[in-house]
Amino acid sequence: MNAAELGRAAAALAAGDCADPFAVLGPHEAADGTEVRVFLPGAGAAALLDRSGRLLAEAGERFPGLFCAPLPQPAQAYRIRACWPGGDSVFDDAYRFGLILGELDVHLIAEGRHRESWRLLGAHRRVSGGVAGTAFAVWAPNAGRVSVVGDFNQWDGRRLPMRLRHACGVWELFVPQVCEGALYKYEIRGPQGELLPLKADPVAFAAEHPPQTASRVFDLERIVIRDRPWRKRRGVALDRPVSIYEVHPGSWRRMPEQGGRPLGYDELAEQLVGYAVEMGFTHIELLPITEHPFDGSWGYQPLGLYAPTSRFGTPEGFARFIEAAHRAGLGVIADWVPAHFPNDAHGLGCFDGTHLYEHGDPRQGFHPDWNTLIYNFGRREVANFLIGNALFWLGQYHLDALRVDAVASMLYLDYSRKPGEWLPNRYGGRENLEAVEFIRHLNELVFDEFPGVTTIAEESTDWPGVSRPVHAGGLGFGYKWNMGWMHDTLAYMRENPVNRRWHHGKITFGLVYAFSENFILPLSHDEVVHGKGSLIGKMPGDDWQKFANLRAYYGFMWAHPGKKLLFMGGEFAQWREWNHDTSLDWNLLDHAPHRGVQNLVRDLNRLYRDQPALHRGDCEGTGFEWVVADDDAQSVFAFLRHGAAGDPPALAVSNFTPVPRYGYRVGVPRAGCWREMMNTDAALYGGSNLGNAGGVESMSIPAHGHPHSLALTLPPLATLILVPEQA
Repeated sequence: MNAAELGRAAAALAAGDCADPFAVLGPHEAADGTEVRVFLPGAGAAALLDRSGRLLAEAGERFPGLFCAPLPQPAQAYRIRACWPGGDSVFDDAYRFGLILGELDVHLIAEGRHRESWRLLGAHRRVSGGVAGTAFAVWAPNAGRVSVVGDFNQWDGRRLPMRLRHACGVWELFVPQVCEGALYKYEIRGPQGELLPLKADPVAFAAEHPPQTASRVFDLERIVIRDRPWRKRRGVALDRPVSIYEVHPGSWRRMPEQGGRPLGYDELAEQLVGYAVEMGFTHIELLPITEHPFDGSWGYQPLGLYAPTSRFGTPEGFARFIEAAHRAGLGVIADWVPAHFPNDAHGLGCFDGTHLYEHGDPRQGFHPDWNTLIYNFGRREVANFLIGNALFWLGQYHLDALRVDAVASMLYLDYSRKPGEWLPNRYGGRENLEAVEFIRHLNELVFDEFPGVTTIAEESTDWPGVSRPVHAGGLGFGYKWNMGWMHDTLAYMRENPVNRRWHHGKITFGLVYAFSENFILPLSHDEVVHGKGSLIGKMPGDDWQKFANLRAYYGFMWAHPGKKLLFMGGEFAQWREWNHDTSLDWNLLDHAPHRGVQNLVRDLNRLYRDQPALHRGDCEGTGFEWVVADDDAQSVFAFLRHGAAGDPPALAVSNFTPVPRYGYRVGVPRAGCWREMMNTDAALYGGSNLGNAGGVESMSIPAHGHPHSLALTLPPLATLILVPEQA
């Protein structure tokens, strides 16, 4: 490089416009040997030192900020001493180190087939040439220049411009002495030379506490979860009991004596895990735990998909929470959001000055409902980024399931759009073919690589085969939320009991399609926000009737086919609508009706787990049999649940009126005594304690197609569950 070329390069460095820094900086052949060039804007002097700190050569400032010094031996390791107005600093030169990505990695990333690209992208602590530092790599193929900036270089984009690996569009740089905990972002010039807002790392493993937005260097080797026994036996199988406690960690319980702060990961590991176990749940489901800028999104507008949110502590703290849950026999599910992302300036939107992660056409790339951007699922690198993220959480943090949010918005090109506001697929249809392919590929990989793990779709339409295997033409999810059941049954329960006879079908209709998918029955956070009120607030009547209605509904739900999900606060009938900024109203447990509901949910979970008939056939038509489905006049429903051969059946009877029914005859398949295993009207739960004295002897009076029958006392607004005694 002659003097004129070097001068132009120095000017480009000074302007923060150098796209090929390794062509200028570091050791280079010169006329009289090897020359080291280093760009130190603002430094007064510089020198080369050997590894022991002895002077090798003084550096001259050949152009403003560009210092050059001879290197006595071409391959000699050296360090740089810079003299700044505030003192000297000694450091290794980032531009004397080699490539970060191997050729195979470059090839796989370019093809969108690198399932663990996160092991290369992001910030990774490593030792190179005996020097400890951090390797940075970021995908930004259309950028004119990318620099890593942080608290280690005064956020100066001129100091550490990165090298572009043209074949895959990844910029990389090993920066010595950058330690764990360092804050960083990327300074990017777009393809036209425009300077973009500083960008957080899309593959950062930790982040600064919001509202600050920097990424944080974190060593993934620190994540060690000792749960091998759990992983050997875990499963969210169709024939196992699955009762999920859905939790927003920031508002489950707060510390009033400490300014109302939310619990940290370690406190949740102790308190939440213990509570969920005591309540008999099999799984905890966390609202999105990935880093997100806005508290009010509850995590559903994430930008740091690879980082547990710093609101509750460190990544190690989150790992300890997972380990504690698994040690206690609890599975952990996390909500995962591949459907959209917010347009915050530091995020993924126009990441390299182009529509890199999102569709450029707003008819495909913008969600009008949420004011968010939509991933371009048809771009192989984007799909690979998301699939790698799902596998990351399952592999690194040992999550037991991912509940995929807003699947319907991914499947339909016209989702929440008016005519003319969307583009049809290549066949003229409304289906998002790229999203369908992405979802199927994701599910195939999850089930192939992580035995015992599952995926759950929040899908609110009648798309066929959501929870059917891909090889059978389905989308490949393990489960689907049964939104129709939730809407219909809650609408029924809102009705005054005197009017329920006219809405009888809202209860029975769900059984028409109950086994078309592997369903979870969700009473989720979405039903207790945005003016919808709490679950107890939806119930009609005076306070006694409200509690009785809710208890009867829970009894019906736990007996009904399908896995169970209940959002926090519902287990003790919180009156107030959920507020993400405040704690649940735990003080309500000082009052007997709320303790009664809590006792009921605890006992329903235990009964559901202990009685195979209540869970083994949750997703099979053979596991359910109507006994009384047509008694609309009295708003009574009765059905049998069946397990495997040899499992005793369970009979569920619900009376959704405040009128007791005496001598109500119900056909049963077995003779003998049927024990009353659950009565939601029991005094323990806050009821009137009307019932069947613990059990009923069958009579040889045929009814409802069965050779035997029971004459039951049906308490008001209550559900009974009875099981025959074993001979």
